[in-house]
Amino acid sequence: MKTEMILSTYNNPRSLRLCLESISHQDPGCDSICIADDGSRPETAAVIEAFRMQNQGLTIRHVWHEDNGFEKGQILNKAIASTVAEFLVFIDGDVMIRPDFVARHLELAQKGRFTTGSLIRLDALATDSVTERMVAEGVVFERSWLRENRALGSVFVWLKSAPLPKIVLSALEILSPIRRSLCGAHWSGFTADLLRINGYDEAIKYGGEDKELGERLKNAGLRGRHSRYWAVLVHLDHSRGYLDPQKRLQHKKMIHDVRGSDRFWTERGIHKTEL
Repeated sequence: MKTEMILSTYNNPRSLRLCLESISHQDPGCDSICIADDGSRPETAAVIEAFRMQNQGLTIRHVWHEDNGFEKGQILNKAIASTVAEFLVFIDGDVMIRPDFVARHLELAQKGRFTTGSLIRLDALATDSVTERMVAEGVVFERSWLRENRALGSVFVWLKSAPLPKIVLSALEILSPIRRSLCGAHWSGFTADLLRINGYDEAIKYGGEDKELGERLKNAGLRGRHSRYWAVLVHLDHSRGYLDPQKRLQHKKMIHDVRGSDRFWTERGIHKTEL
């Protein structure tokens, strides 16, 4: 089974550098990496090229389009449409993943399922302190460092740091009453399932594009599975200048409408034609 990691990015070269460093330590890793770039400036391409030169054993794709505002769904659709992999692991370019992150998603890969997880969020001060060496040495995944940097504020977040035996955490993931809402910064699934629903709805901008996709996957007969407590992912803080409260309300209604229907195909996805 060919696998690919698809990570989305936009004008955040420092975070992307840290993210790629964490990807380089995956054991096992995906067969290829695709950076789905929503119109970043040349600094991002330079980070990708430097990483390519330092990791010549990795197959790396850079899928880019011109900056036209927040078009994450569109660039992810281009990445999905152009992949040759059967199984895809999705993250954002502003996260760091523990060395066994991909292994956990491969372990949970199952036909008729998608897997989705959560985030441990760093604040701005902690984010500024992170270095590539800290990522390479695994410091940013250690509970002591996360606690010292204010990232483990509740027992639920503490569980996301994988503090208990794997068998216990796996049981908690299965028994968790939390809705299996798709988290775009942390999920995986089969390419064929994404093509079947026509990928992301490109009419949805920031605020709900991932959850809407997850609801359509469910409508297509797939079941969600949690990877909240074993596949450890740490999120780097950043500004959100593209946040539009009015659009988020519109997108919330679109998600509600999809959830209350049996519709799984979008006419505004990879193929711009009706089923």
